[in-house]
Amino acid sequence: MPPLPLMRRVRQVFPPTAPLDLPAAVAAGLDRLSPALRPGSSVAVGVGSRGITGLARLVALVVAGLRERGVRPFLFPAMGSHGGATPEGQLQLLASYGVTEAALGVPIRSSLEVRQVGISAEGVPAYCSVEALAADAIVLLNRVKPHTDFFSPTLGSGLIKMTVVGLGKQAGASAMHDAACRIGHEQAIRGIWRVLREATPLIGGLAVLEDQHHATARVTGVRAADFEAVDPGLLADARALLPLLPFEEIDLLVVDRIGKNISGTGMDTNVINRSVHGYSAALAREGRPAPFIRRIFVRGLTPETHGNGVGIGLADVTTARAVRSLDQQAMAMNALTAMAPQSAKVPLWFADDREAIERTLGALALLPGEAPRVVRIADTLSVAQMEVSAALWPEVEGRAGLEFAGPPQPWTFDAEGYLREEPDTAEPA
Repeated sequence: MPPLPLMRRVRQVFPPTAPLDLPAAVAAGLDRLSPALRPGSSVAVGVGSRGITGLARLVALVVAGLRERGVRPFLFPAMGSHGGATPEGQLQLLASYGVTEAALGVPIRSSLEVRQVGISAEGVPAYCSVEALAADAIVLLNRVKPHTDFFSPTLGSGLIKMTVVGLGKQAGASAMHDAACRIGHEQAIRGIWRVLREATPLIGGLAVLEDQHHATARVTGVRAADFEAVDPGLLADARALLPLLPFEEIDLLVVDRIGKNISGTGMDTNVINRSVHGYSAALAREGRPAPFIRRIFVRGLTPETHGNGVGIGLADVTTARAVRSLDQQAMAMNALTAMAPQSAKVPLWFADDREAIERTLGALALLPGEAPRVVRIADTLSVAQMEVSAALWPEVEGRAGLEFAGPPQPWTFDAEGYLREEPDTAEPA
């Protein structure tokens, strides 16, 4: 077995984002929704499972702002089938972000019970959480991103999708994905949204955009009546801020962690160019778009995903330790609800990191003397910092937006054959 290639830390230099006064941004967003708030009324605030930076602080500001406006807020998990589609699992997910009743001083009503409130023009049932329906008003909190299951220039993981899946709980998510298999995601989501807009006390939401460093770039308050008009612009801005891998071709991508807090699909499909509904394992590029990644090695899961390893099926190899960390029940519930069992298939696994890397590099069909193009990232949200092998160094030298952030280093493993540390995701001082 030839020696593993030397690696070197590389930094992507993204355009700076203007500093954000988060309390002021939240207050301005709530001001947009205030005309629909009645003094003394109850307000259900939907909080999802996505790993929004500073989520607990953001929720605390929303709760405090609503109280200042004379209403009585409570929280409910707005997360479809995540957390194993159980009240306890969804409470645990929120708690892992610091969102608890004790910390925020408000009730969290985690029931997954729903009521069908109508049927879309396409014949799809529309469901809403009974806890949210019982409130006088509903406000959603959501991070806007391009969707990982489909591409649309006007619809992504925004406030409309959050309404359908977040309010609909597991039943609503299942109904939407089932319809999407027949009529497409965009038509299914828009049809259900239009029913929920009229049949529920939804007054609006706060849309969060994050920059390439996973820092909050903007918080926008949007009235429910304006979701369809505003969502496309938010999606375009989110797509422009999406951090991507900067290389045309990668032979092996090493991903330290996947999880639901990173992406709904564990790894963001917009970053790795693989579909949750299946991908080609062919080594020949054959015209496929950049980045073309021949092999992906997933080392493990984030603690925040609580064993839900959806997305591991997008990898080619993993380790026995990662397989042991999977919660099969939670993963199966999420994958089947999304009609994407391929995303939960367990890939080929090896005893440790060293064996996984060596065996995968040995099966790349490289030409004699050809050096492998290897990239290591912490996760698909954290691509501002990465490690790259010597074959890619010429692509870094002199290229705008890329710079070396350390000297060449060999791979370092512990006594059990696992890599010693993750690529540094901290921002430079």
